[in-house]
Amino acid sequence: MTSIAVYSYSVAAIGFFLLIGLLLTIWRGRSHVAPVAIACALTALWSGALALEAASGLGLWSVWTDKLEILRSGAWCVVLVLLLGNYRDPGSRWPFGLRTSVFAGGMAYLGLLLATALLRTDLMLNIDGLLPNVTLRVCQAVLGMLLVEQVYRNKTVQERWAIKFACLGIGAMFAYDFYMYSQAMLFHEMHQDTWAARGIVNALAMPLIGTAIKRGTSRANALALSRRVMFHSTALFGSALYLMAMGFAGYYLRYFGGSWGGVMQVVFLCGALLVLAGTLFSGAFRAWLKVFISKHFYSYGYDYREEWMRFTRTLSEHSANIGERAIEAVGALVESPGGVLWQRRDEEPDSGGASTFRPVAGWQATSSAVEPADSKFCRFLETTQWVIDLREYQALPEKYGDLELPAWLKEFPRGWLVVPLIMHSKLFGFVVLQDARSTVALNWEVFDLLEIAGSQAASYLAQQDAADELMVARQFDSFNRMSTFVVHDLKNLVSQLSLMNANAEKHRDNPEFQRDMLDTVDHSIQKMTSMLQKLSRNDAPARPRALSVEAVVRQAIALKSALEPHPSLQVEQQGLMVLADRERLERVLGHLIQNAIEATPKSGHVNVTVRRRGDRVAITVADTGAGMTEKFIRERLFKPFESTKPAGMGIGVFESREYITELGGALDLTSTPSVGTTFTVTLPLYHEAGAGIAAGAIDRAA
Repeated sequence: MTSIAVYSYSVAAIGFFLLIGLLLTIWRGRSHVAPVAIACALTALWSGALALEAASGLGLWSVWTDKLEILRSGAWCVVLVLLLGNYRDPGSRWPFGLRTSVFAGGMAYLGLLLATALLRTDLMLNIDGLLPNVTLRVCQAVLGMLLVEQVYRNKTVQERWAIKFACLGIGAMFAYDFYMYSQAMLFHEMHQDTWAARGIVNALAMPLIGTAIKRGTSRANALALSRRVMFHSTALFGSALYLMAMGFAGYYLRYFGGSWGGVMQVVFLCGALLVLAGTLFSGAFRAWLKVFISKHFYSYGYDYREEWMRFTRTLSEHSANIGERAIEAVGALVESPGGVLWQRRDEEPDSGGASTFRPVAGWQATSSAVEPADSKFCRFLETTQWVIDLREYQALPEKYGDLELPAWLKEFPRGWLVVPLIMHSKLFGFVVLQDARSTVALNWEVFDLLEIAGSQAASYLAQQDAADELMVARQFDSFNRMSTFVVHDLKNLVSQLSLMNANAEKHRDNPEFQRDMLDTVDHSIQKMTSMLQKLSRNDAPARPRALSVEAVVRQAIALKSALEPHPSLQVEQQGLMVLADRERLERVLGHLIQNAIEATPKSGHVNVTVRRRGDRVAITVADTGAGMTEKFIRERLFKPFESTKPAGMGIGVFESREYITELGGALDLTSTPSVGTTFTVTLPLYHEAGAGIAAGAIDRAA
């Protein structure tokens, strides 16, 4: 195994010395050559020293190889920081103008080097338990892997083409160190095979790093660490340090606890895990960590892309109350756990007509206070469009001029901020937020973000209100349209009854007229009863059924028997069937026949014909009346609420065409002025075998 270790680390040393030569000759002038060359030199020296120690039989470690390993790992960390770019800040108070995060990382690494220097190397071989030096090396490897992940994540797609091999090579070295030292922590000893193979693993990383240097032509870009990545990385790294510290403490409890040592260790570690879980799932802690990261590591307090995506996503979610979503979206910007939304509501005229702002939604908070729209408080919000900090108002009321807070707002539980919802320069509403989970520094950036978020929330709320009003308007429109059709049918029934009443004095002793009169009255009652049922919301729509075309046409003609000229019927083929609602089809045909009669003088003719055309039924209503012009047919005939009759509704032909189309048929006409008009209704012929399919098709159309 000693000879294997000698060859392994010797190969790594030779490989990195070769890479140094390439960097200083062939690839001179490429980006980051100098720091990479220094890191390669330290790696080569470290590998050579380990090879010499293995060959001389001095053991796995010595003081010098320990320090060289720390320097080698630190050099690669510096390379990664340089690859991140923009590690300096002109306004920094730290040496060399380093950013706070970079300076803190450097100090931590120096502390690691000092701690390793103070520990005796032989402790790593003699302590049976969690080894302090090994623990520090694991932390060192974790830091390196985090830097690799940050470098790759913060590069563009084009830059990743050049940097990915460097990330693979350097990441492989740190990942192998993490594996090797974690194994040592787990088994309380260093596995010699794993230690011997480390040289070969480092040698394999050399060509990857060289390839990245060869490709590297891009300049360092600005440091663009995502806040989300920073938050999760910090939480992960902090959790790892916490668990290592608790594991180290648990080891000493077991080592010095005597017979109770094992029990104390288990109880302590379980308690430590519960504390960690409670902390990570604590909303207050997460809010504090986000604020801390934004305050100390970024020039702006918000990642506007992430915040706006989250804000829009919250408002766009499908849930019952958009008001609650609006409060949640605005409150999340300042870590507020709850609030109440007030919106403008116009009162009814009989109550004075005064507008007020009423609470319409609450998110983990409630209120029943009503604020007049013309109060000083509402006028102040509308004219200034300011976000009101209630704490600041209590301390410095003069900053808000003549603002007077309403009494209910002063008593609002944990009230903190009042965010106006402005739309078209008018106050649409306002949100009162409760105290944040953690301390949030309010500055111009926070106020500007809340103001624009309030305007965006107002637009969503207004859109929802408009949608609700449109739905109500459509319901009224549907009801009005149905009422129009009912009035049209009533007009026809009144015409029939009026004509019957006019002829009653002349034909009251005629038994045939009496029978027709009774049939007409009975049919009118049935029609009016049916219309009343349709006006009821609980009435289910009539299902279509198989009908005899001849029977429906004869009934429609019979109802017009009192009119002149009397329609004539010609049935060219018996037994033709269609699938439809009898009442509606009869109404459509009756309307076409009545129009033909009204357009034709008493000396004229109205002929109704029923015939078969292939797989369809054709019903023709032809008259010798006044006829219509092409312009009238094109522009007015099928337009609803357009009529040439003094008492006409203008919906009969429109309704007829709509229903015929719904049945899968067509309504065609030809007309010549002073000659006459012919309406032709064609409907699909009903067949027993296709009854189910046809009925389903009509149900879907309905």
